[in-house]
Amino acid sequence: MSTAQEIAQRFVAARRAATALPDYPGTIPDHLTQSYDIQDVARSLWPTPVRGWKIGMVPPAFREKLGAMRLAGPVFDGNVWDYSEGQVIDLPVIPGGFAAVEGEFVVKLGADMPATGPSDEAEAKSLIGSIHAGIELAGSPLATINKLGPTVVVSDFGNNAGLIVGPELKGWEDAAPESLTVETRIEGEVVGTGSFASIPGTPVQAVAFLLAHCRARGIALPAGTLITTGAVTGIHDIALGQSSTVTFVPGGEIKVRTVQAQPR
Repeated sequence: MSTAQEIAQRFVAARRAATALPDYPGTIPDHLTQSYDIQDVARSLWPTPVRGWKIGMVPPAFREKLGAMRLAGPVFDGNVWDYSEGQVIDLPVIPGGFAAVEGEFVVKLGADMPATGPSDEAEAKSLIGSIHAGIELAGSPLATINKLGPTVVVSDFGNNAGLIVGPELKGWEDAAPESLTVETRIEGEVVGTGSFASIPGTPVQAVAFLLAHCRARGIALPAGTLITTGAVTGIHDIALGQSSTVTFVPGGEIKVRTVQAQPR
């Protein structure tokens, strides 16, 4: 059986070389505890610090077996882009790997997470400094990562390859969740729509999950940490050379195009 160290090393090496993996690089974990152990090792091997965290949903068919509704993965410095109006951001993807764009509401923490706390929605809301329009670039050297299930997703950084932080969304606390809408297009075609209400419990509940998750693993969340709170319009595969526009109302458009990832 492959060890967590071996699997982590193979994923990190493939990501840094920008080369695809033909198969899962070891024995597929049975439980999320094993997956997070692999993720922790891989995180320690990555050459840049963690800048934020992504949150994803565990598909309903796996929730009872795995005992979880959400999952998490790190977002590293160097994989975060700040968006300004009129810009088109180049998103690096690994040829032969997996890549998808996800319209997201991105939380920026306004204070350090205390070492202990209730990890509930009230605490989560108190730690939110701002919420922004954004895009998660889901990505992995393993093309079949989502098909192989949540334990595989978690073991490779939660299938994250980057994060775009767009305009701050003012007044979200007082707005009706259904009024904060998002639309994702790829090559001009609408592939998904959603709203603040599309995130179960709204993004605030997603942040509460991350507080509890990180405390349980001894991971600090300092002020300024960025958190993608879930794929509002779904997970949409994108090919090398394609363009995507995600429109937030309010918030405006974020435009991206995919380019070939380079070794680093």
